[in-house]
Amino acid sequence: MTEREPTDPKASDDRRPGETDPAEKHPDSARSGPVRSSFGTRLRGLMLDFDALLDSGLFSLGARTRRAVSAYAAFTERFNLTGVSRFAAGMASEGLTLTVAGALVMLALAIPAFHETSDDWLKRTELAVTFLDRYGNTIGERGVKQNDTVPLEDIPDNLIKATLATEDRRFYEHWGIDVAGTFRAVVTNARAGGVRQGGSSLSQQLAKNLFLSNERTIERKIKEAFLAIWLEARLTKSQILKLYLDRAYLGGGAYGVDAAARYYFGKSVREVNLAEAAMMAGLFKAPSKYAPHVNLPAARARASTVLDNLVDAGFMTEGQVFGARRNPATPVDRRDDDVPDFYLDYAFGEVKKLVDQLPTTVVERNFIVRTGLDPNIQKVADAALETSLAEFGRDYKVRQGGIVVMEPNGTLRTMVGGRDYGESQFNRATDALRQPGSSFKPFVYTVALMNGFKPSTIVQDAPICLGNWCPQNYGRSYMGSITLKTALQHSLNTVAVRLAEKFGRKKIVDLAHQMGIRTQLPISAPLPLGAAEVTLFDMTTAYSVFANGGKSVYPHAVVEMRVGNGEVVWRFDRDAPKSVQIIPTQQLYDINDMLNNVVENGTGRRARLVNSKVAGKTGTTNAYRDAWFMGFTGNYVAGVWFGNDDYAVMNKMTGGTLPAMTWQKVMAYAHQGIEIKPIPGVTSPIPKLDEAPASMTVAGLDNERPITLSPRAAERLAALERMLKEAEVRLTDATPATAPQPAARATGPAVPGAAPSAAPMPAPVQRN
Repeated sequence: MTEREPTDPKASDDRRPGETDPAEKHPDSARSGPVRSSFGTRLRGLMLDFDALLDSGLFSLGARTRRAVSAYAAFTERFNLTGVSRFAAGMASEGLTLTVAGALVMLALAIPAFHETSDDWLKRTELAVTFLDRYGNTIGERGVKQNDTVPLEDIPDNLIKATLATEDRRFYEHWGIDVAGTFRAVVTNARAGGVRQGGSSLSQQLAKNLFLSNERTIERKIKEAFLAIWLEARLTKSQILKLYLDRAYLGGGAYGVDAAARYYFGKSVREVNLAEAAMMAGLFKAPSKYAPHVNLPAARARASTVLDNLVDAGFMTEGQVFGARRNPATPVDRRDDDVPDFYLDYAFGEVKKLVDQLPTTVVERNFIVRTGLDPNIQKVADAALETSLAEFGRDYKVRQGGIVVMEPNGTLRTMVGGRDYGESQFNRATDALRQPGSSFKPFVYTVALMNGFKPSTIVQDAPICLGNWCPQNYGRSYMGSITLKTALQHSLNTVAVRLAEKFGRKKIVDLAHQMGIRTQLPISAPLPLGAAEVTLFDMTTAYSVFANGGKSVYPHAVVEMRVGNGEVVWRFDRDAPKSVQIIPTQQLYDINDMLNNVVENGTGRRARLVNSKVAGKTGTTNAYRDAWFMGFTGNYVAGVWFGNDDYAVMNKMTGGTLPAMTWQKVMAYAHQGIEIKPIPGVTSPIPKLDEAPASMTVAGLDNERPITLSPRAAERLAALERMLKEAEVRLTDATPATAPQPAARATGPAVPGAAPSAAPMPAPVQRN
């Protein structure tokens, strides 16, 4: 037998002091204790194994990481740079970073430009329009007739060389951006202290002409560069050059070199000589500045520069250009031409918008468009603006103006966008944002009438302050308690401000937008006094609502659009948005009567006419920067604005002086020989003028306007024309059915070589 070793209670008992045996506490669990103890031991073992494995793995990963870092550090030690080498590497790294960042920024800026390059971008730009006046006479063209353009191989080599020598000498060498040419232009301009050379390649100029505007911003230049590269990738050099020569605007309403050759020299571009080619090549960058029909000395000086460029570029020798220097080009005399260029520019823009709305089935790009232009009123308006500025411009220190004449339904009869289209093509009637002054107040008073006020409602003309702003009346005096009608008659500022406070400026803004103001009108305290900027065209549209019975107006120059085969694809009376009532009838009558009172007894007395009632409102802004007269009769609505492009202060010109007088000159002629219509809501007799307005003498125009068709009669005549054409179509359709049938063909053997006879086919019908 083996002798047992004595057991030590302390050695065998691993319980803590004071801890009791679980079996003692729970005698019943003593039986299951060994089973549970065995399970717990295995679980603890598994957990310890997992913990050990995890610790080992983390330790191993850390060790490998340390070794890798150490190895990488040892490897990079080989490339450690110091001194100049370290500085150069750092600069290169920073440069690469900035280059990548700059490229990403430029790409982000260029993305919107590529939205213009849809699949049909080339087709969309082939728009060509022949414009007719309201009587059907041709008045001008816009766009490029692609079917009539001269092939590149037929364009004289002199013109191509002159263009490349002046615009892009390295055209056939670069990929859209001439880096060397751009750098040379920057250096030349820096030395000259101004812009002497352009840095844009021919491809960049084409990209701008096709897709972008003329605004001078960095964003546009970036877009231009990306689009130039895009064009180079999609088109050949010859195609780019042909597009450039066809699409460039060269002044006088001429797009493309062939149209310019016909306009300036009365011949096809195929026939131009070197002197004429040099003069045309000088027009690409600044057609308004160097147009020969506007400034012949400047055009010839520019042509001489182009000849210098031909020699400098090595395209010609001095001997080859000597004849062109001795005999400069002489353009066709265009002084007697009365082309309504401002009107045509606006109408062409309108056509572009309408073409985008036409059904996809209309694929034609050449259109014949009948407009609402009245050529006689246009001539008088041009002469009235020039006469006013020539007689009073120096005294009033004013150099520019604009005139818009519409019918109450929005048909544009006349547009004068500035004093001289040849000098500046900027349309001040449609694009110049100017403060309307008190001519904005009718919107304020109309809101008051639409919210319960009457012309006889008593209002207070007294000092008022909104915060630190305390508006005053023109005469710096106050009339106390007066009627609403009297307040508008005297154009009192404090009353307009109080009305805006009472009824809310948002209501005024909403009404102005409904009536035709398309610009943003910030809701501010000076809003009711005409502080927000608007265009003359929009103001004329809004005033047309007063003359149109309170109904909305769709302003339009285009009356009808036809394609080459005569089919009408758009017509105002059929396709334009329908009018909706904006101003209730009674409130319209009230505001029209109040505006008539302004002309007959208030600030607009110089706009009165002999044979028609006139309603309207004058407008003058702070510091005399803008002067307006907006007026209407039952027949026409017209707006006149005077000011300076640089916002220079005029010499105390108010809307009741030169603007009202000019308005009277134009409307006195426009209301001759027509049926005079009443202003809605104005029934009082026409007041007798103390002195009738002096008649204007316009070259090539009789003092008395010939009797013309009224708009309603013209519509009836157009409807009769359509009925006759439809009857002609029906008659043509019916002719084959009623015509005698040919004799039956004899049976028998066929004649050798004869074609088999066929049943008669109906004649083709040209439908409208």
